[in-house]
This record gives sequence, structure tokens and C-alpha cells, in this order.
Amino acid sequence: MDSLEFLGKEVKVIIDRPLGSKHPKFRFEYPINYGYIPNTKSGDGEELDAYILLINKPLKEFNGICIGVVKRNEEDDDKLIVIPKNKTISKEEIKEAIAFQEQWFTPKLYLVDKNS
Repeated sequence: MDSLEFLGKEVKVIIDRPLGSKHPKFRFEYPINYGYIPNTKSGDGEELDAYILLINKPLKEFNGICIGVVKRNEEDDDKLIVIPKNKTISKEEIKEAIAFQEQWFTPKLYLVDKNS
């Protein structure tokens, strides 16, 4: 499944690591909501992951627009960037919001044009 096909599309995200929760293995706290797109498969064999940005409360699920994709050089585990409809966010703001996890990798960020 090519994660870039989700750019600009509405997606439903199931949140399995809500804002403020602890990572089960590494014990850091999630500063944003993090989840997956049901019925998808990423390169790592798991469902495609998603960062939910511009929402400041814990969620269980979320419908939003995929405005970006993070591709890591070190592993085949892409992440979607999902925000509420009719909102925008800068590339710098995205990088800052996902740095808690992406700082350990060399990610490449692909964005829809209006969020570049």
C-alpha cells in the first residue's frame, strides 16, 4: 500500500495512544494523539500509523484530512499526518509536533501543496 495515496483524502483514525498516554515499551508520554488507519497495511506489516495534529485533548477516534506523509529512511513504517478539515499547519510546526518520535530517525516529509 502506497501511503502517498492518502494525501489530501479524508481518513478515519483509531487512536490507540491518546495524548498524555505512555508508550508501552519506551515509557515516553505522547504529546499528541497517535493511532492507525483501520484495514490498511504498512510496509512493516502493521496497520498504517497516523499522527493527529491540532487537537489538544485525548481522543478515541478521529476523522480528518491527511495533509502529509512521513517516510523513514531506516525502516518501512510510514506515518500519516492528519489534521481537522479546513485547518492548516506549517511544515515547521509539523516537524516540531512529531519530533518526540521522529528525532531518532531520518524522516522525509511529503505534504499536500497548501501545507508546504
